[in-house]
Amino acid sequence: MGDVHARLAELGITVPPVVPPVAAYVPAVRTGNHVYVSGQLPMVGGALPATGLVGAEVTPEQAKDLARNCGINVLAAVEALVGLDSVVRVVKIVGFVASAPGFTGQPGVVNGASELFGEVFGDAGKHTRSAVGVSALPLNAPVEVEAIVEVA
Repeated sequence: MGDVHARLAELGITVPPVVPPVAAYVPAVRTGNHVYVSGQLPMVGGALPATGLVGAEVTPEQAKDLARNCGINVLAAVEALVGLDSVVRVVKIVGFVASAPGFTGQPGVVNGASELFGEVFGDAGKHTRSAVGVSALPLNAPVEVEAIVEVA
């Protein structure tokens, strides 16, 4: 068990099996020293723990927790493809937040994933990112996160 797996155990995080795609794509692709992870929904045990728009049916605090779940699913996709011990750094994440009209707290929501990567990878988890408000996401999910990760 590598350092990343020890850190996950310390944090009480179990990396689940990779979430099966809901359409015609693969969870992650490696090209050169980078892994591109498809947008991950906050699935837990094969189901969405919440649905709806952030700022209406879902609170920003709930959405931040859901973004963390998305981040855990990003980890699962990387683990399944190349193994988490090969991660050199998290390069970029993009978080999509299904937002009620007038909701502008997308950065705080996406912090759920950003903070997770910092906890797991330390300085190598610091990344660039975008936090984007959208009108709807697949399966009525409140949040979705994609990532680019550099690997050895």
